[in-house]
Amino acid sequence: MDHVASGPRIGFRTNTLSDERLRYVRQLGVRDVFINPVEPGGGTGGDVFDDESDRTDTDRRLPLGPDHVPSVDDLRSLSDACADHGVTLEGIHTLGYNSYGDVKFGREGRDEQLAAIVELIENMGEADLPVLGYQWNPRGVVPMRTGTVALRGDARGTGFDLSELELGDGPVMDREYSEAELWENYEGFLREVLPVAERAGVTLALHPIDPPSIEELGGIPRLFRSVESFRRAMDLVPSGNHGLKLCLGCFSEMGVDVVDVVREFGERGDITFVHFRDVEGTAESFNETFVDCGNYDEAAVMRALVDVGFDGVVIPDHVPRMDGDTDWGHRARGYTAGYLRGLLRATTAAR
Repeated sequence: MDHVASGPRIGFRTNTLSDERLRYVRQLGVRDVFINPVEPGGGTGGDVFDDESDRTDTDRRLPLGPDHVPSVDDLRSLSDACADHGVTLEGIHTLGYNSYGDVKFGREGRDEQLAAIVELIENMGEADLPVLGYQWNPRGVVPMRTGTVALRGDARGTGFDLSELELGDGPVMDREYSEAELWENYEGFLREVLPVAERAGVTLALHPIDPPSIEELGGIPRLFRSVESFRRAMDLVPSGNHGLKLCLGCFSEMGVDVVDVVREFGERGDITFVHFRDVEGTAESFNETFVDCGNYDEAAVMRALVDVGFDGVVIPDHVPRMDGDTDWGHRARGYTAGYLRGLLRATTAAR
């Protein structure tokens, strides 16, 4: 039997809710998952690190875009498939960039995209899916990573080196944007969607920009790059239905004390769910690594999550590429989930 305790729970993110994937999740002792949406027509709408090509006969995915909002029945069918395997579908891991790019930059198409997001939140509420992750990042403007590096045993980890970016002389989009106008667009987004989320019982969770710390790239300000920017985001339109998708790796890239970050936002009640990963180095030059390596003390971070009373889901985020692994990273994710479950068990047993 699983060891069940209150407090943090180890979960997964996945592009598919196939029977095979859900059986694997339960075999690892995990009960909570988030689904990454895919673009209608087949492209990955979730994350460049999870290019899942391994399809099965029971492949269940979530097409999502401004012109394709999943119905209540669509969402309930995914939730029911999870429940059949003893797994809970916690929500949608992230909105793809195509769902709100026009909202971010105040372009034509903004109103249509906002209407689709409102419809999605309302449908999630009716389907009892409580969390919608999002990231206010100008995806496609610059690459999130510039290469890979060798880790222990010749596993590969993604890396970023600012000096390797070639952005040219002009703006990478139609024009340069000011930080003030992007903050104004963001506040407008919150004022429109948070009242809907409150009525629907859905919590929105904001992810940092990756890599953070760098003020602008290619003429585009990078808003959510610092601890202060997250304080501002949480205070801009106060709501109990707005929190953080607390990516520990991104805060590690900022070069700040990750334990202090957990304690500050945990004590504020602003942590919705957690990405548990780490890096070596900081924003201008770093690489991702195994969960038991990196800049911060992972045991101290887990203790902090427990100490602040966090009782949400902790997800193994980007994982190294191991020999013989799948696109999703079954081996690396299995290792990471087991490590985090053991770390959590030891932390709670010592209290």
